[in-house]
Amino acid sequence: MPARPHRPSHHRTRTSLATTTALAAVLAVPALAGPAAASAAPYTVTTLHLAVTVGAAGTTTCDVVADLYVPTDAGPAHRVPAVLMTNGFGGSKDDQAAMAESFAAHDYVALSYSGLGFGGSTCPISMDDPDVDGRAASDLVSYLGGADDIAFTDAGHTHAAAPLDAVTLDPTALDGKEHAHDPRVGMLGGSYAGAVQLAAAAVDPRIDALVPMITWNDLSYALFPNSTAQTSGVTTSTPGAMKLHWTLGLGLAGMVTGTGKDDTSLLTSPGCDRFIQVVCPTLLTGVVQGYPTTTQRAALERVSPASYLAKVKAPTLLIQGEHDTLFNLNQAAATYATLHAQGTPVQMIWQQPGHSDASVVPGDWDSSALDPQTQYLTGRVFDWFAHYLRGDDVSTGPTFAYFRDWVHYTGISTPAYGTSDTFPVGTAKRYYLSSSQLVSGTGDVVKGAQSFVTAAGGLPTSVDPLDVFGDLVGGPAKAEADLPGTTAQWSSGALGSALDVAGSPSLHLTVSAPASVATQGLGPSGQLVLFAKLLDVAPDGTSTLVANQVAPARVPDVTKPFTVTLPAVVHRFEAGHQLRLVVAAGSANYRGGLFANLVTVRTGSTSQSLTLPVVG
Repeated sequence: MPARPHRPSHHRTRTSLATTTALAAVLAVPALAGPAAASAAPYTVTTLHLAVTVGAAGTTTCDVVADLYVPTDAGPAHRVPAVLMTNGFGGSKDDQAAMAESFAAHDYVALSYSGLGFGGSTCPISMDDPDVDGRAASDLVSYLGGADDIAFTDAGHTHAAAPLDAVTLDPTALDGKEHAHDPRVGMLGGSYAGAVQLAAAAVDPRIDALVPMITWNDLSYALFPNSTAQTSGVTTSTPGAMKLHWTLGLGLAGMVTGTGKDDTSLLTSPGCDRFIQVVCPTLLTGVVQGYPTTTQRAALERVSPASYLAKVKAPTLLIQGEHDTLFNLNQAAATYATLHAQGTPVQMIWQQPGHSDASVVPGDWDSSALDPQTQYLTGRVFDWFAHYLRGDDVSTGPTFAYFRDWVHYTGISTPAYGTSDTFPVGTAKRYYLSSSQLVSGTGDVVKGAQSFVTAAGGLPTSVDPLDVFGDLVGGPAKAEADLPGTTAQWSSGALGSALDVAGSPSLHLTVSAPASVATQGLGPSGQLVLFAKLLDVAPDGTSTLVANQVAPARVPDVTKPFTVTLPAVVHRFEAGHQLRLVVAAGSANYRGGLFANLVTVRTGSTSQSLTLPVVG
């Protein structure tokens, strides 16, 4: 195997694959190292234009710009597996250059491409639609398998490139059938480049392994989350609350960075033609009323993995970020549960970085300098491909691993990961709402009541750490506070020992909201919207919003008890700290309910409770 090119040992900031999409004037994107000179590297790099045919009817042709990395020893006499990778939202093929170099240096063919609508590739941004982005990736798989009518040296597709004859070919695909141009290929990428893997595998059984990172299960839950009324996974029967900064930021980023165009678009707003037609109206509707229409929600769910995972048979290593307010850990947990239940080989890792924190964790993963020997997460990815693409007799690791930021280590990050052969993990620890306290004994529950008001028009009543911008501007944008009279709160006593949580807390609640009883018959516009969150309170009284996560809940019927499934977290509450539950009327990161309400939460029953998955 060719020696891996030497790279400097200093750390560089990892580019979060979807945070790179925010406005260039606001979010600076660190440059990744470009391809090494061919004469100094054990691989060659060639830029190609690939003609792909997409759409349900297969009648639309798009130009995909890509860089092909081929090990110098690969060819008809020495075929090697391939890794297909693309960019996050707003990026390009160049974002994966360093990763492609590393895989090529480890004797894989790597094809790094700009996703449709980005980085010089044509056609509108389709939000990883299986019929569009999935089929585009499928055509690239055919090219890797030796198809001779896809690759060209020019954007006009007039000068054909030579067919590729360096990738291992499979006699049968995962469906047990023979297919033309069937390469041994895996896919790797994060965020927008994560969901496209699942979309591609749903339409193409030739794909042999997936590594989707920090991506979504249900796009409706990602952009308009509801933490109650779940029907399956994170999908709910009732629309949630618009995630203002992320949703508008992604929309604006697509308008600014998009390179494709929908020539049939009837929308005249600048940049809206960069998307398929449903996107901009959905954004506008969200701003006006705080939730999408039934048709818009159905469009979001149709392009979500939750709607087509039954077709995904490729072994999947899910990697999700613990610091991620865009695609939280519940998204990966939902995908894991579905794949596991249907028998698709699947494992899951919760890493520390996500869209809300793109910093490099020492000894874990650094996309600008992958090293499977000294980085835990990188080693897991390389072992996954070694097992499923090379057929090597190597372990792929535990079923579930989660990063614990309270564990100190030097070198590789392995000691910081808790592991399990099953998921979910932990033992349920229940706290009961008692007057203004959280108590763990049923005999300690006492009667009490707390009331608060929600603002009309969906106005925020809480200053939570701002999504997207909080880490950039610091100061007040990272603060957490609520207006007086707009929350109900319950706090535990000082903890006698550390409390470690790894998973999704759940809140069982009954409220009184007379105004909502009168308006909820109008549908989502008249339903009560609340926001639940957990705080870690230090002995000096300072409080921290755990993982910056807030759980919006649009309650279908306030006359009945309901359950709020909070975003999963991995967090240690230190000895001497307090756990605080807050139910708030609003949040600066979301569009709240449209009608003002007086909300009362009464305690005295063990049915009002908070359950935590406790490990250790």
